Amino acid sequence: MKNNKGQIAIMIICVFLGVILAIQIKTVNKTVGEGVLPTQRAQQLATELKKLQDERETLRKELDELEGKIKLYEKGEADKNVYTENLYKDLEKYRMFAGNLDVEGPGIVLEINDPPMDIQFGEESSIVDELDIILQIISVLNASEAEAISINDQRYTAYTEIVRAGNHIEINGVSVGPPIVIKAIGDSSMLESSLSLKGGILWHLEYYTDYIVQLRQEKDIKIPKYRKIKEFTFAQPVPEIVNWP
Repeated sequence: MKNNKGQIAIMIICVFLGVILAIQIKTVNKTVGEGVLPTQRAQQLATELKKLQDERETLRKELDELEGKIKLYEKGEADKNVYTENLYKDLEKYRMFAGNLDVEGPGIVLEINDPPMDIQFGEESSIVDELDIILQIISVLNASEAEAISINDQRYTAYTEIVRAGNHIEINGVSVGPPIVIKAIGDSSMLESSLSLKGGILWHLEYYTDYIVQLRQEKDIKIPKYRKIKEFTFAQPVPEIVNWP
């Protein structure tokens, strides 16, 4: 009788231990993945990320090809009559205004880099911490009638967001770091003189900070188009009222 009781007790203990072991295994699986070690999981995620990035680049190239075909079609249709040709020219103009076309022309290139490590004292300083300076430069360029602006090859438009993110900044959702390279197409002399005014933003950078600043004119600057797709959910066009004579 005692043996039976002992066997029953041992059986209950074994069942209890089995339940605990199963719960632990299930918890570990949820944490690191079914039968996958953390390092293996990280490698899998890295591989998946690379695959998605390659797919995105492929889709972007396909989109560029399709846009090129559409442009050729529009140009071909526009050549058929003067009215359509004028519409095509207006369409191209508004695309440039919106930043939806690659553009090129004369202008300026401004490069701002962090101070060398050997002359920094105390806390490290970085231009990515100076968003207000970057925005002031953009404001000066706009006031000087810049026709297109980019920051580290990211087109600046009315929808561009510039936010601090760790040790870098994000522009149009793309991470960029120093040096910050700002390009602007327009009247080269006007753009350069506006940035170089005594008491202006670059004067302040050169005399009151250790940032390395280089400003130059260039005859042929290429600025890429705005890549993000903007969907309008709330804004609707207001119908024009035509007053006939």
